[in-house]
Amino acid sequence: MTRIIMHGCNGKMGQVITKILENDNEASIVAGIDIFNNIKNPYPVFTNIQELDVEGDVIIDFSTANAVPSLIDYAKSKKIPIVLCTTGLNNNQIDLVNEASKEIAILLSANMSLGVNLLLNLVKKAAKTLSMANFDIEIIEKHHNQKIDAPSGTALAFAESINDSLNNEYTYTYDRSIDKVKRDSKEIGIHAVRGGTIVGEHSIIFAGKDEIVELNHNALSKDIFAVGAINAAKFLSHKSEGMYDMQNVIEGN
Repeated sequence: MTRIIMHGCNGKMGQVITKILENDNEASIVAGIDIFNNIKNPYPVFTNIQELDVEGDVIIDFSTANAVPSLIDYAKSKKIPIVLCTTGLNNNQIDLVNEASKEIAILLSANMSLGVNLLLNLVKKAAKTLSMANFDIEIIEKHHNQKIDAPSGTALAFAESINDSLNNEYTYTYDRSIDKVKRDSKEIGIHAVRGGTIVGEHSIIFAGKDEIVELNHNALSKDIFAVGAINAAKFLSHKSEGMYDMQNVIEGN
């Protein structure tokens, strides 16, 4: 049985994971951490991570970027792995995560869904082929009106996956309203839409002369992210220090 500590347990994703694990015979949440302790959970909840006195095998994090440094400090002190799902990390926080991975196992993923991680590989193959035919590349992401960071971590992951396959020769453009110039051939446009209760939609558009190739992923519920995070936690719970991602979970190594 994998003992999970849920960091951000009273947030939307924390509650989805809590519900799913009620019927899981291989893992359970033994404790939660959240600054808001206003929800009744079937496990103890601590508002300060330093007061947590329950042993666990792995931490799942769906909190905020500002909460990540204290989480890292705690995990290092207890030598406990982290499935880090929080997006919007700044460069200093990312450096902190990378440094911590020298001491503990950390799985960092902008998106926990199986479909998205498969699509990350597909866009690489598409980019290699279509860039040689001078196709322009644009990414559009849509999320609910409560999402704080923009563009989404997943949109950036798509951009980075594409750019990595193209020798990192492309730049990212987030706003076309300032510079009144023609589109550069070596850029990736990234656009964010916020509204209503959209769970998550991502479109990667390859636009060429007289033809368009579009790859899409639509999340119909938050359950897909929760299931991915739980599978990642089971995978990571006995791993040694290092950086992991969802490709490791999919491939089982």
